[in-house]
Amino acid sequence: MKIANLVRNLRVMKAVTGLSYQEFTDLVPLFEKALIAIKMENPKRMRRVGAGQKGHLPTAREKLFFTLFYYKTYPTFDVLGFWFNKSSGRSCEAIHLLTKAAEKALKHALVLPIRKIATIEEFMEAFPEVKDLFLDGTERRIERPQNTKRNRRMYSGKKKAHTRKHIVVTDDKKRIRVLSPAKPGRRHDKRVTDSRLLAERIPPHIHIWTDSGLKGLDKQRPNTHIVKVGTKKHPLTDDERTENRLIAALRVVNEHGIGGMKRFHIMLYTLRNKIGHFDNRIAGVCAGLWNWHLNYATA
Repeated sequence: MKIANLVRNLRVMKAVTGLSYQEFTDLVPLFEKALIAIKMENPKRMRRVGAGQKGHLPTAREKLFFTLFYYKTYPTFDVLGFWFNKSSGRSCEAIHLLTKAAEKALKHALVLPIRKIATIEEFMEAFPEVKDLFLDGTERRIERPQNTKRNRRMYSGKKKAHTRKHIVVTDDKKRIRVLSPAKPGRRHDKRVTDSRLLAERIPPHIHIWTDSGLKGLDKQRPNTHIVKVGTKKHPLTDDERTENRLIAALRVVNEHGIGGMKRFHIMLYTLRNKIGHFDNRIAGVCAGLWNWHLNYATA
């Protein structure tokens, strides 16, 4: 596949990789270094990196294109193998290896979101310039589990489907700063947030903006702004409606951040991958790719 030809059709480049040609080209050296580092870490390796028979994707550039093509279009491994002249089994093995390399490359580029905050000091060291944060949950459908206990645990009453859930924390520039590990869809957003101690580990001077899914968070910490919900007996006043519109207008950057992750169809459609916590790694990589894209969008 002649990737260089895509420079003439930038629309197709974005359609099949989710990145512009410049974004893709600049990511290749980081991806190549990460791939070499992963191969060197293999304790069973006896040859130098690059020795042996060359595969159908000999260069790091082609391997990165193969990986992004899978994330963006999310075909089955049979279809992916057909397009890149590989078997479905080899395609699966390659995606798992190359996803690790993509994660390492994005981490080196400082665009990978944090998965866990240990202390307030750690947060301030990582994000000293942040003044406002926007929290929201996002769910991704999974295939219906056959195990009865797991079936009930994964069922989301809100989505009326079996899902896995992430809490996404963005800043006012749409960047995804924190991404929680995937949790069963049955868990409430507030419960997931409390279990990760997100609110307690965000400095109190930083303003948090969120929706009614995290109702009660404003009682746990100062500078928390939550959309108010009216009832039949206690309808919203005009001032409360105005305040809700203001909060919604500010929170739209969080929706843009979540939408940026879901530009990659592997985050949008029903998850078919079942090996371990691969979905956690995929979510982090897609969030990192969105942050990488924002580096060019704001340049």
